Formats: sequence, structure tokens, C-alpha cells
Amino acid sequence: MTSLDRRDFFRLGLAAGPAALAAACQWDGGPRIESALSRVSRLNDWMAEHVFLSGSRLAPEYPVSERSRGDFPSYFISENVPELEQPDQWALEIGGEVRKPLKLTLPQLMALPKVTYTVKHHCVEGWTAVATWTGVPVSALMQMVDPAPAAGYLRFDSFDDEYFNGWDLKSAMHPQTILAYAWNDHPLEPDHGAPLRLYSPLKLGYKLTKYLTSMRFTRERPGGYWEDQGYPWFGGV
Repeated sequence: MTSLDRRDFFRLGLAAGPAALAAACQWDGGPRIESALSRVSRLNDWMAEHVFLSGSRLAPEYPVSERSRGDFPSYFISENVPELEQPDQWALEIGGEVRKPLKLTLPQLMALPKVTYTVKHHCVEGWTAVATWTGVPVSALMQMVDPAPAAGYLRFDSFDDEYFNGWDLKSAMHPQTILAYAWNDHPLEPDHGAPLRLYSPLKLGYKLTKYLTSMRFTRERPGGYWEDQGYPWFGGV
């Protein structure tokens, strides 16, 4: 609690829900409170999935002139900015419960049809920023690998100290969900997740896995680095 002022406390509670608030304060509240927080977190996820997300709901786009000036805060959990020693050897692995597993290099991904939009980024800490992102729709990659009937979820892994996230397929199939390789008209830099990161303007920042290494279709719902510590699994805005 000493690292959060009163404004931060309520901002975090509103953005991520009671379970995340308790996790941020490093307090489990005992078995009864922990059980109640879990139920509230599940309710948050249900509301986000069934009320706030639909194929027709799109995040608003902005003119380039409204992009945020100044630094766009970077985030990673490693001690230093994660960087590949041999970036030319990097490739994204797409597998799991699919009929046609793939391994795609960055040039191959950049050769696919792309999406570019200027949208508002929402961080669980309470700040927002407008930026332009360019990348490949996750839905296009899903068509290429042909998920098996058993595929129910997606897991995104990174080389940022084993950071990962789990996603539902409906969110992943949304037209604004992309694997981004450019930011503000320039190639993605290491402090923003190079060479490739997951992006969606309908998710909080902690759901947008950076430094991607793989995208795997799974039968069971994956957790996530922060989700396993009490943050809402859906993480929608």
C-alpha cells in the first residue's frame, strides 16, 4: 500500500477489478475474501466477454495529428530491455491445436496483408496514450494454420523473462487484434516489444504480450503472468 496513493488505489480498482487491487497490494485477505475476489474476477471476465466485446464493436480511431507527444512508457519484466542477440534468426512459431503449424520470419509476416490504425492505448496503471500501430491481423494467421476443433484458446509467449498471456478466440478474431511490427510509422523498437508484439485497443496493456516467440492454440484456458497473480483474465476496456 505504501507505493500507491489514494488516487492510484481507486484507479487500479476501477480499471482491473477487486482481484487485481488485492494483488497489487500483496494481500490475499484470507480464504473467505480470496474466494469472493475470485468470484468477482470471474464476473468481470463474463461481463467483458458478453457485454463489452462483440464483432461489431470497434475502438475509435484518431487522426495522426492527435498522437500523443513525448515518451510512450515502455514496460517489461526483465531487468533490462529484452533484445535478441540474433534478430535475423527470429521467427514466430504458430502451433498447438492446429492442422497446419507455421514458422514465420519477420519479412514473411510483413509481406502479408496489413492493418494500420491510430488508437488509444489503455494501461492498467491509469494512463492512456494515442499511437499508430501496423501489423498482421491475428484472424488472418488463424486462417492460415487452420485451428482444430479442440482449439478453444490462444497462448502468447515471449522472451521477456517467460512473460505470457492467454486469450479467448473471440477476442483474437476481432478485426482490430493484430501482431504489430511498427509503431508510429517506424519499425518497432526493443523498448516497445520488438520484433513483434500483440496489440488490441480493446484490451488493457498487460494483455498485449511483447517480444513474441510463439502463438499456440490450446484446449485448456491458459493463465498469464499477471492473471495468475489475480488480475482479470479478460482484461478488456
